Amino acid sequence: MNYQKILEEIEEEIEPFLCEGKVADYIPALAKVDADQFAMSITLFDGRTFSIGESDQKFSIQSISKVFTFTKALKIFSSKLYTRVGKEPSGNPFNSLVQLEYENGIPRNPFINAGAIVTTDTLLAHYKEKAETFDRILSFIRDISGSEGITYDKEVWHSELEHGFRNLALANMMKSFDNLECDVQEVVETYFKHCSITMSTKELSRAMLFLANHGVDPITNMKYVSPHQAKRVNAVMLTCGHYDASGDFAFHVGLPGKSGVGGGIVAIVPRLLSISVFSPRLNSWGNSLAGTKALELFTNKSGLSIF
Repeated sequence: MNYQKILEEIEEEIEPFLCEGKVADYIPALAKVDADQFAMSITLFDGRTFSIGESDQKFSIQSISKVFTFTKALKIFSSKLYTRVGKEPSGNPFNSLVQLEYENGIPRNPFINAGAIVTTDTLLAHYKEKAETFDRILSFIRDISGSEGITYDKEVWHSELEHGFRNLALANMMKSFDNLECDVQEVVETYFKHCSITMSTKELSRAMLFLANHGVDPITNMKYVSPHQAKRVNAVMLTCGHYDASGDFAFHVGLPGKSGVGGGIVAIVPRLLSISVFSPRLNSWGNSLAGTKALELFTNKSGLSIF
């Protein structure tokens, strides 16, 4: 299959969609990004890569980081993790306080904000210190992406700290239900920090390969999680990876994937490839508008989906 030709066709066809939507301006640092950027990258199991656009441009991965923290927590705690965070679609906005209170402080899944905060708390309790916890998360991301230069954006981190009142409210509510072990401020600071990690579409598509190959990196043969755990991560990506638009994404794209309000989306085609796209303007659900359309075009043109 000529992946480069498919990507170039997408680049041409996606242009009318690049001016639609709006950036995540509720995080001031993200409001300043160049909203017209677009990039898309594919990484195959044999290491070949194909890209269009500004594929080396780093951006804030935001909620895509939740895939990596969930993966680490699942490896450490296995099914015990589900006593504190569920695995069902939320059907509500990713920062809903109402649902969290109604369900006694147990988040629906690890990809909504409350669920990712709990997952971060489990890692903090395991590693004991917030600095070590973040270093472990960052080291994991560097390993799976093969890129030692990955770090976080301090401006984005501080911007989230200064304006993340709802996330603090979520954390405090879960603390009141005894579903947070560590200090609330430490948990939220660490959560914001891994959300502010910056990566390019090339790095993200490389980082997701192990999930497309039953938990084993097909290039290095490094095993990161068991096939059973990789299956679980992919299942939650399919059903919960795009907030309350996850069903719409599955319907139109047909791949397990995860979005972030920084404008990135990652997805995998099992046993074949991983793919990433970046376009900062978001739709009403908080997912990259042009990015979602680009992935739909990709699966339509390539015939590659899990359905």
